[in-house]
Amino acid sequence: MALKPFRAPAQMLFSKGLPGTGRHSRRARRPIVFDLSRLLSRAYHLTPTGIDRVEYAYAVELLKRVPDRLRFAAVHPAGGYYGRLEIGAVRQFLAFTQARWQTRGEAQAEAVRAQAIRHLFALRPRAVPVPLGQRVYLQASPHHLEDGKLVRSILQTERARFVNLVHDVIPLAYPEFARANGAALHTRRIRTIDRFADGIVANSQATLDELQPHLTPRAGRPTRVAHLGCEWSDPVPMIDGEGSERPYFLCIGTIEPRKNHLLLLNVWRRMAENMGETAPRLILVGRRGWENENVIDLLERSVALRGHVVEQPDVDDRQLTRLLGGARAVLLPSFAEGYGMPVAEALAAGVPVICSDISALREAGGDMPDYLDPLDGIGWLRTILDYASPVSAMRAAQCERMRGWSPMSWARHMDIVLDVVEAVADQRR
Repeated sequence: MALKPFRAPAQMLFSKGLPGTGRHSRRARRPIVFDLSRLLSRAYHLTPTGIDRVEYAYAVELLKRVPDRLRFAAVHPAGGYYGRLEIGAVRQFLAFTQARWQTRGEAQAEAVRAQAIRHLFALRPRAVPVPLGQRVYLQASPHHLEDGKLVRSILQTERARFVNLVHDVIPLAYPEFARANGAALHTRRIRTIDRFADGIVANSQATLDELQPHLTPRAGRPTRVAHLGCEWSDPVPMIDGEGSERPYFLCIGTIEPRKNHLLLLNVWRRMAENMGETAPRLILVGRRGWENENVIDLLERSVALRGHVVEQPDVDDRQLTRLLGGARAVLLPSFAEGYGMPVAEALAAGVPVICSDISALREAGGDMPDYLDPLDGIGWLRTILDYASPVSAMRAAQCERMRGWSPMSWARHMDIVLDVVEAVADQRR
């Protein structure tokens, strides 16, 4: 789960005929068909995933940058190519999506479902126009990539070349952290990318390095790294009086094995046993995932953790901003990540980070966070205790390092993506 979605001004979503901006708008180029399948398939969900937020950010940024060239399409949730989506209905759907994520704690599930049905009806498929020339099909999620025949059919229907954003190769590199069929499913996705992608964008060098052994060398196929954007404009304000209250830390993300929640729970149990009610609190922001028997046992049955560890699976963006405002740090002890979006977005919000010393997280955080081995339980215990102190030297040092730090923006990310799109569009078959 990422910390904050791309925030689109209302006029960006609803204005028709917005002029393009940036270096890719000066001359008409081949049409770009953007795949919105992931967001449509998640229309009833109140809680977005990181991939949901990325697809949303792509849609909004493309509407701003290349509106005259942009088309939307999707695969129907029941299967089969959905065809062309009416762009006005897409703008309305994006606005609905943003509002749903920002205030889901105040929304009733049935009301959201009714609105989603109306939006999906407005997004009923239109026929794909007969191509007058080559198009570029851009996809920012792994949705339906396991079905290579479907992807081939889409590209044939669109007469399009294919550019894909790859988020991670974790199920292949670390199959022990995936669902039971996760490695096999992801293998099919990577095969589809290898076979059909004319251009590839990876969200980190770590992802690209793990992807390369699974790709067949192809002359002229551009592969680029583009770190994901985040749009915190100002650090979140500290909550008044929070410094005098019991300190707390945030761990943000789905509770799944590779996130290494088990380390944190054992650290917190030790602190609770030694410190009692003076121990800091741990707030877990994210839903329970899979293969988590040991973690769930601790959360549900450990007497020592009661009152010290709190689960908050459904936190809207306003609530998360408030939680960040009082946190001593964001914790991410992961064994594996594709990029580490929570690291970059926490830093952009002015919140210190303590995270695993793995390459993807170093790409996201640079020299800002304090890095620890994900197996170093004693190191994590000592660092968290230091950060919990109101006069923490380590925390003060990181806050000083963060001065003037700026994250990757979605505009800079999209510059790289559009460079790949143009390179693919100019390829000769």
